Amino acid sequence: MATQKQDEFLLETEQTRTKPPPLYKVLLLNDDFTPMDFVIVVLQKFFGMDRERATRVMLQVHREGMGVCGVFPKDVAATKVEQVVAFARQHQHPLACVMEEN
Repeated sequence: MATQKQDEFLLETEQTRTKPPPLYKVLLLNDDFTPMDFVIVVLQKFFGMDRERATRVMLQVHREGMGVCGVFPKDVAATKVEQVVAFARQHQHPLACVMEEN
């Protein structure tokens, strides 16, 4: 927007606000075959959890059928899901990892 002041033009800056990108929860889903210790390793390796927190999340997955590993922007969440699934398959476990909008 320009404002005229005699023969000069002053430019006024217009501030725009961008909203933050949507965040996605990364979830582990329970199954009857993946060992609990393996789930703890996954939580430590891919989500940076200490053993105590990883154990709590693993127990939530075991008892409630799913547990939240973290909340991330879409591309980070998708990468983590791919990494976890690939790691589980590499170790011959059917561990399921999914993402959903927060």
